[in-house]
Amino acid sequence: MTNIKEIAQFAGVSVSTVSRVLNNHPYVSPDKRESVLQAIERLNYSRNINAIHLSKGKTNLIGIILPFTNHPYYGAILNGITKQANAIGYHVVIFQTHYEREKEIQALNMLQMKQLDGMIICSRISEMKVLLSYQKYGPVILCEDTAQAELSSISIDHYAAFSCALEYVIAKGYKKIGYSLGRKKSRNSYLRAKAFDDIMKEHLLINNQDWLFEGSYHIKDGVRLYQEWNSLQNKPDAIIITNDDTAAGFILTANKSGIRIPEDVAILGFNDGSLSEMLDISTISLPLEWIGKMAVELFENPEVIKHVKLDYTLIKRKTV
Repeated sequence: MTNIKEIAQFAGVSVSTVSRVLNNHPYVSPDKRESVLQAIERLNYSRNINAIHLSKGKTNLIGIILPFTNHPYYGAILNGITKQANAIGYHVVIFQTHYEREKEIQALNMLQMKQLDGMIICSRISEMKVLLSYQKYGPVILCEDTAQAELSSISIDHYAAFSCALEYVIAKGYKKIGYSLGRKKSRNSYLRAKAFDDIMKEHLLINNQDWLFEGSYHIKDGVRLYQEWNSLQNKPDAIIITNDDTAAGFILTANKSGIRIPEDVAILGFNDGSLSEMLDISTISLPLEWIGKMAVELFENPEVIKHVKLDYTLIKRKTV
């Protein structure tokens, strides 16, 4: 493989001049620059990108760990990350894990091998102590609530947001209320479930475990959720659904079956995506792009550990 010394000999310049041309240094005369570029082309030279990364001490790459790329929640966060990363001269490398631990560790190992400058984790399956062990290789930023002082995080107050949603449904006169989650073991789901339990107790309402639905991510999950709800003899008359796509799947299936929303069952979603506006779904609006943007800002300032929480908004439409 051609090296820089051979290019210098071919072009009749010094090795330092070749290095300046390769790194787009402005202080190179036009004729020498042209000689070096011609030598590069004639010798079919290609730079060893890993060696360049090691010499510069950075890659200008940020890794993004997320479970799904085809989910509006994570898509909006990713959009915010990408815009802000590009604005500061970085590119992103996306790792879709489907909540598989091995894939998550493989991504983190790229940070360890200095192939990335940092990692933004939109949702995780690894234990916190595992993530902390990678912090010495570069900034690790979490897009979820965490009590860990050693890792910066940006999140929504999911406890408060779910409390707001439930209080609104109760205020509208509903007493038999169910709810759906994505992964029951995630931090966000834990906070939402705790909020539900606390508020129901406060209002002396029954928290019926038959009315807890899991695995809510996509529209198709809303179809399944409707079928589960419809199979119950004792049905909740309102459901708070963890995202608007699943809520849309439930509503569309209910409409086909002659079930009226909200007369027969009220639905309140989360995220406030395009589907919720199209279908007039009452929802909790979350600033997801801002989560992504601020995650990059936290990445830029790794010396200061911060835990930032963004606000949410109750959007009252026609399904409650």
